[in-house]
Amino acid sequence: MFEPGHLHRANTLATAELPTFSVDLYYEVRQDAAQGPMLHMRLQGQVADKAFEEVFELHRDTAFNFASVISRVAHKHGLPTNQGLIMRSHAEYDLMFEDIRSKLGARSGEPVNLDHLEKDGL
Repeated sequence: MFEPGHLHRANTLATAELPTFSVDLYYEVRQDAAQGPMLHMRLQGQVADKAFEEVFELHRDTAFNFASVISRVAHKHGLPTNQGLIMRSHAEYDLMFEDIRSKLGARSGEPVNLDHLEKDGL
């Protein structure tokens, strides 16, 4: 389920490939005095009954790759990489992408600072 600023995903029936999970992703743009606008993200929930919470930020110019970063964080907590939280419903991914783009005032073709790629773990 997606609504601007929040994505919820859950699986209540475990299989050999996919554990049970309930995960919420919250995001907002925050203004950093030194870095400018940053996409602040909080991923929290449980995977196979083990709770977790991760908070991270992405620079404005690298925020477009949020799905990759979220997938890596979710994998670290037990979700298989082929079961990405974001890409499971491409229509919701598109809505989230446009919401983030709008919140950041980003446009296609803007340059990317390569130092930000390294800092943001991409």
